Amino acid sequence: MLTLSYSWHYFWCTNKNQHIFPHAMKNIFIHFAIFLISIQINVFGQNMKTKDNFNYLVREETGDLNADGKTDSVTVYMDTIDKTYPLRLQIFLSQPNGKTALVVSSTQIIEPQYPAEKHGEYNGYQIPDFRIENGYLLMWSEIKGGNITYKFKYQNGNFELVNIDKLTNNATKGYIDENTLFTETKFDLVTGLRIETDETNSDKILQNNTRKKTVLIRPLPKIQDLKFSDKDRY
Repeated sequence: MLTLSYSWHYFWCTNKNQHIFPHAMKNIFIHFAIFLISIQINVFGQNMKTKDNFNYLVREETGDLNADGKTDSVTVYMDTIDKTYPLRLQIFLSQPNGKTALVVSSTQIIEPQYPAEKHGEYNGYQIPDFRIENGYLLMWSEIKGGNITYKFKYQNGNFELVNIDKLTNNATKGYIDENTLFTETKFDLVTGLRIETDETNSDKILQNNTRKKTVLIRPLPKIQDLKFSDKDRY
């Protein structure tokens, strides 16, 4: 606004002998406003075009997730335009009218294939696998030195995390031998019981190889709130 006021004063003073009238300045202002609006519309249009490019299907699973006897579906799509190659998880539940409804959409639970913080390098892990078993949604993911499986149950109108199975090893030489220590973690989030068990490939008997503790997490984590980095918390 200050810029327009200054331009008006300068233009009027330097052209007062040329009979420049206020309505001429009004026309200039209108053209300038139209120019700004056209720029905003163009930028908005570009944003709309690049907002959603999840166009490549990499995972699809079907089954009954809400115990209504109908087929639900889980999909994972990749954005092939974004240089980080992010992934979007979506869950569709069947409805009484025979159609399906989108109930979950998340781009944060799966790590992009080429995370920005790695400066164009591959994250080193394959895309998580999804399965539907006995009404539960299972998500299997690779992690450093092992893998982790999330178990979700549709309840209270959400997919809540109810169980975690994790297997890791302490191999540091790039291979596994008889001295490698394997640790299996079973975490029942409903009861809060967390059990860790250590084993090796040898006949060596480990002392105190089982550890138990109770960790209550309330409310139970919802699938749409989980981030891929949360795997390190469990």
